[in-house]
Amino acid sequence: MAVTTRVQTAAPRVRPRHLTESGWVRAGLIAVALLFLALVLILPLITVFAEAFKKGADLYFASLREKNALSAIRLTLLVAGLAVPLNLVFGVAAAWAVTKFKFRGKNLLITLIDLPFSVSPVIAGLVFVLIFGSKGWLGSFLSEHDIKIIFAVPGIVLTTVFVTFPFVARELIPLMQAQGTAEEEAAASLGAGGWRIFWKVTLPNIKWALLYGVILCNARAMGEFGAVSVVSGHIRGKTNTLPLHVEILYNEYNFSAAFACASLLVLLALVTLGVKSLVEWKQHRKGD
Repeated sequence: MAVTTRVQTAAPRVRPRHLTESGWVRAGLIAVALLFLALVLILPLITVFAEAFKKGADLYFASLREKNALSAIRLTLLVAGLAVPLNLVFGVAAAWAVTKFKFRGKNLLITLIDLPFSVSPVIAGLVFVLIFGSKGWLGSFLSEHDIKIIFAVPGIVLTTVFVTFPFVARELIPLMQAQGTAEEEAAASLGAGGWRIFWKVTLPNIKWALLYGVILCNARAMGEFGAVSVVSGHIRGKTNTLPLHVEILYNEYNFSAAFACASLLVLLALVTLGVKSLVEWKQHRKGD
C-alpha cells in the first residue's frame, strides 16, 4: 500500500508594488537621514564637549567646582527631586481616574493634562508671576505673612511642576486604556481592596510605562529654562538652575565655563537616552 505525502510549499511573500523601491532610493534616504542627524545632533554635541575641554581638563573641572556652579547644580537636583515625585503621584492618580472610572468632566481633565504642551513655558512663568508676584492676586497676602514664592525656590518648583506634569500621565493613559478594567474587576470580585488591587494588579502592568514617564519628566525638569527664567530672578547662588547659569556665563563671554556646565546637561540627555533605551528593551523582551 503506497503512502502519498503531500508537501505544501509556502508561496513567497511578494511586497506590494507601491512599497518596492530601488537600491539607490533606499541608500539616498538613509544618507539624507544620517547627514541630517550628523548636522543637527551629533556635531553640536561634539562641539559642546570640544569647547568645554578646549582650555584643558583642569579648567573644565574648576568651572564645575566653582561656588555658583555648585549652587546651580544643587538647585537643579533639588527642583527635579521635588517636581518629579509630585508629578508621579499626579500622573498615576489622573491616569487611574481617566481610565478606570466614568465621570462628568473626564474630557476636560484630559484637555487640562495636555495644556502645558500647548502653552509656552514663558507664558506659564508669567502666569505664576501674576498670581504670586508682589503685584499679583495673592501678592499682598504673601507679603503680610512673609511668604516668598516668586524669585525663590518655591516658584521655581511650581513652574517646573506645571511644565512637566503631563509626561507621566500621558505615558500611562494610553496603556491603561488598552488594558481595560477586567483584571481589576476580577481582583475586586475575589475580595481585594483598592490599594491591594493597585499594588498587586495595576502597578505591575504599568511599571515600565511609569518608569519611562518618570525618566522623561526628570529630563525636562532638569533642562527647563523658559518658565524658570521668568520666576527665578536670576539671583546667583540662590535661584539660578544649571540652564540659567549656563546662559549667564555665556552672556559674560565665559565660554569655557558655560560649555563645561552645558556638558553636564548633555550628559544628562545621553544618560536619559540610555535609560530610555534600556527600559524599552526590557519592555520589548517581556512582551516577547
